[in-house]
Amino acid sequence: MELLQLQYFLTVARLEHMTEAAQRLHVTQSSLSKTIGRLEEDLGAPLFDRTGRKLRLNEFGSRFLLRAERALFELEQGKQEISDWSSPENGSIKLAVTTASALPNILREFRKKRPNVQFHVQMVNTQTMTALLHRGEVDYCLSSPPMQEDDIESQIVFIDPILVAVPKGHRLANRNSVSLTELRDEWFVGVKKGYGARDFVDSLCQSAGFVPRFVYEGDEPARLSAFVEAEIGIAFIPSTARNSKENIQYLQVKEHELVRKIALSWHKSRYISRAALEFREVVVAYFRTLSSGNQ
Repeated sequence: MELLQLQYFLTVARLEHMTEAAQRLHVTQSSLSKTIGRLEEDLGAPLFDRTGRKLRLNEFGSRFLLRAERALFELEQGKQEISDWSSPENGSIKLAVTTASALPNILREFRKKRPNVQFHVQMVNTQTMTALLHRGEVDYCLSSPPMQEDDIESQIVFIDPILVAVPKGHRLANRNSVSLTELRDEWFVGVKKGYGARDFVDSLCQSAGFVPRFVYEGDEPARLSAFVEAEIGIAFIPSTARNSKENIQYLQVKEHELVRKIALSWHKSRYISRAALEFREVVVAYFRTLSSGNQ
C-alpha cells in the first residue's frame, strides 16, 4: 500500500466522482482509476459501488476512509511539527472565519510579533468550518456561535452586542433603541442562512412574531453597511463591525439580549505550532482589551 494510493482514495471518496477527482489531482482519469484499482486489490475488497460513471462509497470504503484519514492526518501533523521546529520564525497559520470584523486588527498585532508568518483566511459558514477542522485544513476557526463538537475545543473570547443599523434618513434614525416588533415591516440586508448570527437573529424575530424580509443576502458581512448607507435595507450588525465614519445610526434592541458569542476553536488532536499558540494568545488579549474598553 502506497501513500499516493491513500491520497488519491481520499480525494475520490470525498468527491465520489472519478473525473472531478482526476481534475482536482491533476492526473488522467485512467491513471487514477488504475491506482484505485490497485488499492482495492491490495485490500482484497471493493471500496466503491459503481454504476456507470457514478461512484458511491460502500461499507468497506466508509470503514477504510476513517483509517486513511487518520493515517494521513498523523503524517501531516508530523510534517508540520518538523517544519515548526526546523524553522521556528517562519511557517503559516490557516484560519476559517464566520466573523471577520476584528480580524485586520488581530493580524496587525500578531505581525508585530511574527512578521514572517504567512496567513490564509477563508470566510465560510459554520457547517463548512467544522469539516475543515476535522480534515485538518485549518488551524483555527473564529466563529459565532461557538462550535460544539466532542473533538473540537472552543474558547469564548468576546460577547458582542448586535445592533440595528439604519441609514441617517430612516424613520428610526433619531432613536437610540428600538424593539423588535417595531421592525416587523422593514426590509433587511444580511448574510445568508447558515451563518450563526443570521440564524440567531431569525429565531429571535420569529419569537417576536414575524419573519424578517430580506432584500439582499450575501456571503460578505463587511458589505452590509454599504447597503444600509445606500438605503437598500436595514441590518443587524455586531458592535465590532460598527464604523463611526459611516452615515449610519446604530440602535440597541430593547427587551431582548441581542448578543453573539465569538469563539476561537481548534481540533483537540491537532498539532499546534508555536506560532499558532502565540496567535491564540494575541486573539484572547485583543478581545480582552476590547471588553475593557466597552466597560
